[in-house]
Amino acid sequence: MYREKLLEMKQEINRSFIGKEDVTDKVLICLLAEGHVLLEDVPGVGKTTLTKILSKVTGLSFGRIQFTPDTLPGDIVGMSVFNMKNGEFEHRDGVVMNHLLLGDEINRTSPKTQSALLEAMAEGQVSVDGETFMLPKPFMVMATQNPLEFLGTYPLPEAQMDRFMMRLSIGYPSEEQELAMASLYLKGEPDKTVKTVCTPEDILNMQEEVKKIEIKEEVLKYMEEIILLTRKESRFKLGASPRALLALAKAARAHAYLQGREFVKPDDVKAVADHVLAHRLALSADAQIRKENAGKILHSLILTVKVPVL
Repeated sequence: MYREKLLEMKQEINRSFIGKEDVTDKVLICLLAEGHVLLEDVPGVGKTTLTKILSKVTGLSFGRIQFTPDTLPGDIVGMSVFNMKNGEFEHRDGVVMNHLLLGDEINRTSPKTQSALLEAMAEGQVSVDGETFMLPKPFMVMATQNPLEFLGTYPLPEAQMDRFMMRLSIGYPSEEQELAMASLYLKGEPDKTVKTVCTPEDILNMQEEVKKIEIKEEVLKYMEEIILLTRKESRFKLGASPRALLALAKAARAHAYLQGREFVKPDDVKAVADHVLAHRLALSADAQIRKENAGKILHSLILTVKVPVL
C-alpha cells in the first residue's frame, strides 16, 4: 500500500517539477531515510518550488526562513518572550517547528545562526533557555545555498555539512523542459495545483519499512571500503566520517525501497554514493591549488573498489 503511495507521490511531484526526475528521486530518498538535503545551485532553477511542491504532495507542514546576515538563532529555534499581563516568560515557537523546513540561502547568514540548526538536524529537538522541545515527526530540512563565489556568502562549516545526507544540484532545464515549465507557470503556480496524496503518518510508516530493508555484510563492507579510501586519499585533508557511512547505508536502503526491493544491492550504493559523500570531503591545499574536484576524485575511488557478488 505504501509503495503505491510512494509512486503516486513521485508522479505528482514530477508532473509539476518538470524534467528533474533524478532530483525528485534523491529528495524522496532523503525523506524516506530521515535525512536532510542541501540544494546548491544558481538562483532561479526551482529549489524553493521543489520544496513547496514536496510539502503539498506529502501533507507535511511547511516552514520557510530566508537567511540574511542579520538572522538570529531565535528566529529559527524560538525564544522566550516576556508576557506583561502575567509577568512570566513564555516560549514562542520558531519556524523549525514544522515537518518540512526550507532554509533559503543558508550560507548568507552567520556561522552562529547556521549552527542553530545542528541540534534540530541531528536529534530532532531544540533547546531554548534550558528547555528542550521535540520537533514534529517526520522532520526534514531542505536548505538552499548559492555557490560560494557569489557575494555575501559564508561557507558552511564541516560539522554543518556533515548533517546533510545529500547535496544536490538541480541545474538548468533543457529547452523543451523550460518551455513546458513556462507553460505550466502561466496556467498557475505549480505548488498550488498539485494534489496531496499522503499524510505525515504515511511517511512515518514508509520510513519504518525502509529500516527493514536488508543490508548484507558483503554490501556493508563494500561501503566501508569506499569510506576508508576517502580517508587514505592524499588529495583529501578530510575524509568521510562514521556518520557518512551511516548516511550512505540509510540512503542505499531508501534507494532499494524506491526500486521495490527488500534488500540492498551494490548498485544502490553506487546510485547514491556521490551525492552522500562528496560534500563531506575537504581537499588538501595542494589539490585546491591544482583546482581538483572532490566529486571527480571520489567517483574515481569508487570505481577501484571491488564490487561484491551477491
